[in-house]
Amino acid sequence: MSRVSPQAAAAVGAAVIGTGFISGLHIDALRRIGVPLRGVLTRDAPAARESGLYPHVYADIDELCADPSVDVVHVTSPNNLHAEQVHQVLSAGKHVICEKPLALDASSGEAMLDAARAAGVIHAICFNVRFNPVLHHARSMIAAGDIGVPRLVSGSYLQDWLLLETDWNWRVDPEASGRLRAVADIGSHWLDLASFLTGTRVAEVFADLHTFLPTRRRPVGSVETFTAHTVASVEREDFTVTTEDAAGILLRFQNGARGALTVSQVSPGRKNSCRIEVAGSTSGLAWDSEEPERLWVGHRGALNEVLLRDPSIMSTDAVRVSHYPGGHPEGFAESFLGLVEAVYAAVVDGDHRDDGSYPTFADGVEGLRLEDAVLASHDNGRWAPVQRSTS
Repeated sequence: MSRVSPQAAAAVGAAVIGTGFISGLHIDALRRIGVPLRGVLTRDAPAARESGLYPHVYADIDELCADPSVDVVHVTSPNNLHAEQVHQVLSAGKHVICEKPLALDASSGEAMLDAARAAGVIHAICFNVRFNPVLHHARSMIAAGDIGVPRLVSGSYLQDWLLLETDWNWRVDPEASGRLRAVADIGSHWLDLASFLTGTRVAEVFADLHTFLPTRRRPVGSVETFTAHTVASVEREDFTVTTEDAAGILLRFQNGARGALTVSQVSPGRKNSCRIEVAGSTSGLAWDSEEPERLWVGHRGALNEVLLRDPSIMSTDAVRVSHYPGGHPEGFAESFLGLVEAVYAAVVDGDHRDDGSYPTFADGVEGLRLEDAVLASHDNGRWAPVQRSTS
């Protein structure tokens, strides 16, 4: 169910920076709610123009920012470009949806948050996994005390797309992605979910990062994410890898709960498996992204349950982000749709309240603070507190 009327959506214009895998999901969400795509900005402008897929391809970010028909900009470029591009977009007075991580470190993210607040615009970070409806229902259950006090949060985010030494993506290069790779790319979603579900923040982390493939065979030319590049005809060169293939992270939460997370981009057969379980003092909840419509509810002394997504029996928050009746599956693409709907509803209404209906730059900064703590813990071999300003 759309939260933006077709008439209101048609009056708002959007531009997208990037034309890769993730940008396609943003563009699809815009199409589904009826927001016109004014154009895209990409490093391969000639190919984008030749494709005929986009109404306009901007020559540079200055042209994009000067376009009066653009109200909202979606930033889906490599991590190292986020801060500079977002600051330019904010200076033009446009609303922003930025892919995660917001920046390469917390101090840069805090500056982006300050700039967004000063500009008086809507700002959002793309923690789309939140928008699986059963997760909103789980959050409502935990807030209502249905599982007692959350005690243990455990799980993993596992993929296999960087399993082989010939697998390559810009995220492997720290100049483009930052010092963290697997944790920043996918672990960030799990860490966001842990606080989103339980309503409590992480206080300290103990992290172990590991690179199983210290050398990768990088294609000399550009490559696309999630495509095969193992054919002999691809010219390659050795690349020394310093970003992590996998990580194990122990967590201490502010409410006294404990947690454990495993992150990997080298787990054979795991395409995109985000699993999270919250064990409370009376019951437990568990969710797996590869079965996104199921919420497991565990009990002692009673039969365990499986809730199947059905708006007719779910919480108000879950109904708000559901799009189809029960029995009509929705998944990865709809999680982007739910986030985009919520942000554009705020744009249309002029509602700048940070009421939790969508993740803002503040949530992006929280993720960066966690990532900084992960790096500090790994570098020092001890527990590291999550550094937060007192203001």
